[in-house]
Parts: sequence; C-alpha cells; structure tokens
Amino acid sequence: MKDLDRFKSLSAANDGPTRPNRPERPRERTVPIGETMHPVPGYPAKLVVFKMEASRFWQMRCWMSGRSHRRSTRTQSLRLALNAARLFYQELITRYSADSPHVLPDPPFLAQPAGPRAATRPAHSPVFGTVAEQMMRAEYARTRRRELSLGTWRVMRNRLDANILPRWAITPVHEIDHSALLELSQDLSERFSTTTVSQYLILVRKVLLHAQAQGSVEALPVFPKVKVRSIPRGAFTPSEYWQVIRCARRLRGQAFPLAEEQIRARYKIRRAEQTMPADLAWAIGFMVASFIRPSDLKLLKHRHVEVVLSSHHYLRLSLPQTKRHDKPIVTLQHAVRLYRVMRAAQQSAGFGGPDDYLFLPHLRDRNYAHWVLNFHFNWVLAATGLKMGPHGQPRSLYSVRHSAITFRLLYGQGIYLLTLARNARTSVDVINRHYASTVTGEQNIALLQSRRRL
Repeated sequence: MKDLDRFKSLSAANDGPTRPNRPERPRERTVPIGETMHPVPGYPAKLVVFKMEASRFWQMRCWMSGRSHRRSTRTQSLRLALNAARLFYQELITRYSADSPHVLPDPPFLAQPAGPRAATRPAHSPVFGTVAEQMMRAEYARTRRRELSLGTWRVMRNRLDANILPRWAITPVHEIDHSALLELSQDLSERFSTTTVSQYLILVRKVLLHAQAQGSVEALPVFPKVKVRSIPRGAFTPSEYWQVIRCARRLRGQAFPLAEEQIRARYKIRRAEQTMPADLAWAIGFMVASFIRPSDLKLLKHRHVEVVLSSHHYLRLSLPQTKRHDKPIVTLQHAVRLYRVMRAAQQSAGFGGPDDYLFLPHLRDRNYAHWVLNFHFNWVLAATGLKMGPHGQPRSLYSVRHSAITFRLLYGQGIYLLTLARNARTSVDVINRHYASTVTGEQNIALLQSRRRL
C-alpha cells in the first residue's frame, strides 16, 4: 500500500501539460482574424475589411496589379470602414489606370461583348467609380472656394457610397445607358420619394458630365423623367402651436416614459438627456419669432445675437452662412423678452457667455444636441397627438419654421414676400411652393376685401 501511494505521488509530480511533437506557434498579431472578414457589398471579392490583434481599427485589403494592398481605415465603425474601403478601391483604380491603362483588365462579367456594340466602346473607358471619385474631388475643391457647402458635399458622398457605387463602381462609364438609368430610378422609387430619386439622377448626371468633359463618353444617355411631387411639411395652426409649446413646458423635468436601457438602445440618448429640458420650449418659441431653421439651433451662439432697442424692439441674428445665405435675420418683438429669460437662466447655471450656445450649451457635440431636441420634440408631438398634419404630412421640428412663415403670411399686415424671404434666408419661389401652399384666400379675406384710400 505504501509503494502504491509513493507511485501515485511520483506520477502526480511528473504530470504536466502535454507537449506535442511540434510546438504551437503564437498567432501573429497582424494576421487577419477570420471571423471579422467582411467583403464590401457591390465590389469585387478581393476587397475586404477585417480586424487584427495589433490594432483596434478596421483594416482594408485589396489584391491589385499582382500585389496585396493594405491600409488602416482609422475607424472602429464597420459602416465607416466599408465606406473607407470603397474610397481605397477607387484610389487604387485611379493610381494604376494612370500608370498604365492595360494593368487593369476587365472582369469576365464586364468583358467587351461581340457584335455591333463592340465598336462603340472607347479604347480605354474608365470605370464609373474612378470618374465618380474625380468628380467628388472637383466638388470638394468647390467647397474650399465656398461655392458649395460642406454639408451638400457630404450628402453627395453618402448617396454615392450607399446606392450608386455598389451598383456601378466597376462598370465602364460608356455602359451607363438609358436602360441602366431606368433600372436605377425604378429601384430607388421603391424606397425614396420622387424628390430624392430626382436628386440621385442629378448626381449620376454630374458624374457622366465629368466623363464627357474628359472625352470618355461622346454624349450623355437619355435620363428618365421623374415628376417631383412636393409635399409641404405640415404647419401648425395657432391653437396647435399653443398646445405644443404648453406641453413642452408641462413636461419639463420629466423623464421619457420608457426604460433607460431601451431609450439608450433605440434612440441613442444618454441618461443625462432623457428628461425634458427647458430648452425645447425656448427653441420652439424662438423659432416662431425668428424664422430660423432647426439646423441653426445647434450653431447659434450668444455672440450671434444683438439686442436692438429703438422704435422697434428686436434681435439681430448674425448667423453663420446657411444654404448660401449670410445676411442677418431680424426677429419679432417678443423674441427680446424670450432671449432675456433664456440668458438669465443660463447665466445662473454658469453659461451665457459670448461663445456659449443658446440651446443645450452644456453639450459640446452639437449634432448630438440637435438630435436631443428632435427626440424631445417628437415626444411632445406624440403626447399631443399632432405628429401628423391634417393631410397626412409627418411633422417635425422643421414644421415650426413652416408655421412661423405661415403665421406672418396670415397675420402680418401687407407682408412683402421678398422682404419675408430675405429675412427667412430663403427665396420667394420656395415660399410660394411650400410655405404659402397651405394659405387660402378665405384666411386673408379682410386683406382681399380691403380698399385703398384715394
């Protein structure tokens, strides 16, 4: 028995991890992690994004011209990484096409067909993705010259990456004909409004015009006609406006009626911003008194506001340029009192300086601040049952601007449309087509029946 116990103790002492014949080598930190490999939709399978242990960022890789090209996307977001990979692929195509037009042969499914169509193809026709990238660089130069806003350029970039380049990135530009454009418009019409479809076709036309200027195509194809149906945003009636602003005041300080985790997951709103702020009621009243756009709420600072006390009391707003308009805006009289109340409340909280923002000044991310205001405004619309207009138009924070201009048309005495358009940073045509589209003759019956004194 003693020998058996001694044998067990010796065996336990000699036991250790099993060692295979070939030691297992540690994984290289720069080797792609297999389960993170993602192909880029609409692009060749050789273009992929992946992760590796050596970096927290997504990486991109593409095999081209006999070698593998790799680069970091510098982002941890998969969506942004896929966008970066598309730009990376277009950059490689542009680089190698410039070096030698014969380096990049057409894929088998894009090979030149036999027959009469073969004679119409140029000797070297660039792909749509290459021309689109060149066009976007030219448009970005326009933003540097302040001929185009950066926001407009970003919308073009997003539309290209989302619905155009996945379809035509490696298609030669000369193959974009009327049937291809018709198919695109039909697919987009199933998801977007006629206005958005028309804007997509305008973007494609920009790319093909750039190709025509370079001599890659002789003439533009016939574009399908899309009849744009303008649906004005539903303005509020005066009684509805008072319902909205009183509801915003009543809900001040109350938490959104949903679990915190659900709000965070569904609406991306942090805990600190899940209660109704006083800023929403101020923003609604300020928009009606000043005609500004919702996007101006996140940019407006106290240094942009000047109180004018003369024969008329008003605020002069020297806002940054928006939609090619840079002239100051003057407000209605009651905006002065509202601004003083807002600033006094903010100064008691440590804000109200020249470089502090008028609304939600504690939020440094102004896009998030705009999102918070929209979130709470939709809560107010749900609480009042005014989310939809009388003709089924969905209402948003932009409807407050629509209401402000409509109220001036209805209740202003002898309003001159050009003056109203200039002050609201828009055009007379836009007011006629959108803001004044809900105004009827009966609503201004006194003005219609008025007589000029001789």
